[in-house]
Amino acid sequence: MSEVCPMCCGQTVEKKVTRVISGGGHTATLEVQAEVCLECGEKLYPANMVRRFQEIKAKLERQELGDFIFTSQSKDFLMLV
Repeated sequence: MSEVCPMCCGQTVEKKVTRVISGGGHTATLEVQAEVCLECGEKLYPANMVRRFQEIKAKLERQELGDFIFTSQSKDFLMLV
């Protein structure tokens, strides 16, 4: 579904994007769908996805890492399972 960008009024297209979320000394990397502006690059996420980002950040801050897998040897980067 194409939308109008609230930042520049450009046209958006749906794309798979990488979203990085940090908290509690850890970083989670997720691949999600977003509307991306063809003019300015702004990424628009549905409200339920934004709530999920907030939940992930809270889990990282509380060190609740059971839903994540380690993806680097330094154990700083996590990916949601």
